[in-house]
Amino acid sequence: MLFRLSGIRHTDYAADRALFPIPADRVMVAALLVFALLAPWMVSSLALSSYLLPWLVWTSATLGLNLIIGWAGQFHFGYAAVMAIGAYTTVHAFKAGVPWELAIVLGGLMATVIGVLFAFAALRVKGLYLALSTLALQFVIDWVISHVPAISGGVGATLQAPALRLLGQPIRSEVGLYYVALGWVLLVTLFMLNLRRTALGRALVAVREKDYAAAVIGVQAFRYKLVAFATSSFIGGVSGAVLIFTFYKAVTPEQFAVNVSIELLAMVIVGGLASIIGSWFGAAFILLMPGQIHTLIAWIAQAVGADIGVETLAHLPYAVYGGMIVIFLLVEPMGLGKLYGNLRNYLLVWPFGYARK
Repeated sequence: MLFRLSGIRHTDYAADRALFPIPADRVMVAALLVFALLAPWMVSSLALSSYLLPWLVWTSATLGLNLIIGWAGQFHFGYAAVMAIGAYTTVHAFKAGVPWELAIVLGGLMATVIGVLFAFAALRVKGLYLALSTLALQFVIDWVISHVPAISGGVGATLQAPALRLLGQPIRSEVGLYYVALGWVLLVTLFMLNLRRTALGRALVAVREKDYAAAVIGVQAFRYKLVAFATSSFIGGVSGAVLIFTFYKAVTPEQFAVNVSIELLAMVIVGGLASIIGSWFGAAFILLMPGQIHTLIAWIAQAVGADIGVETLAHLPYAVYGGMIVIFLLVEPMGLGKLYGNLRNYLLVWPFGYARK
C-alpha cells in the first residue's frame, strides 16, 4: 500500500528507465494481472460479459484516442468513424475467407489508410478548425456506411459478424472472448507504456507543446502528426473490430455514430490527457457509471418509498452523472489519472509529509 523508495539504487540507465522501478508498483501490476486472468472464475457471467469485457475494449480505444489527443495534442472528433472502418473491413474480410488474425490486421490497416489520407487535409489547419475537420470525417463515414449497401446492407441494416476463429479454433464462450479482449488491451497498454520512453514519444510531446519550437530542434511536426494519426487509427480500427466480434456480434451504423465519438472524447478528458491509467479510469467512469447510478437511485427511491416515474428514473442518472463529471473536472482538471498520481505522490513520503516542503 505504501510506495517506498528505500532500497532503490539508480546505478544504471536500464534500471532508471524501467517501467515500474518501485516495488509497490510491480506488486500492484502483478496483482491486477492475476485478477484479470482469474476474473472468469471470480465474477459472475453477467459481470464478465456485460461490464468487464466492454470496459477492456473501450479502454483500448480510449488509449488510441489519447495517443492523438494527449500525446500529439491534435483534436479528433471522429474516432468512432475510424473504429467503424476497422469493424466493417474485418467483418467483410473474414466473411470472404481471410483468417481472423489477418482480417483484423486488414481492418486496422484500412482505418490507418483512410485516417492518414484524411489527415493530409486536416493537418493543414489547427485548433477548432482541425476539430471540425475530424468531425467532418465522422459525418462522411456515417453517410458512406449507411448509403452504400455493399458495406452495410443499407440504411438501418445489420451486418452479422461470424463466430470468431482464433488460430483456426472457434471461440464462442464468454471466457474465450474475454481473453481476446484482455489480450488486445494489454498489448495496447504495453505499447503506450513504452511509447513515452522512445524518441517517437518525446517527439510527439514536443509537437504537442509547440510545433514551431519542435521544428527548430529538428522535429518534423507534420511527419510526426501523420505518424500519430496513423498509429491511433490502427489502434482504433482493431479496437472496433474486437468490439464487434467479442461483444456486439453484429455491426450497425448506429454503433459508431457521432455520439460515440463524443463519449470517447469524454473518456479521454475525464481520465486525463496523456495518462495511461487515466484512460482505464475514464473508460470505466463513462461506460459503467450511468448504469450504477441508475441502480443506486432506483434502490434509494424504493428504500424511502419515493414514487419516481419511469421517464424521470431514465433521465435522472444522466443528470447526476453529468454533475459528477463537472465536479471531477473542477477538483482536478487533469482528470482521474492525475488524482491517482496525487495520491501516489502523497504515499511516496507518508507519513513524512514535511519532506516535500
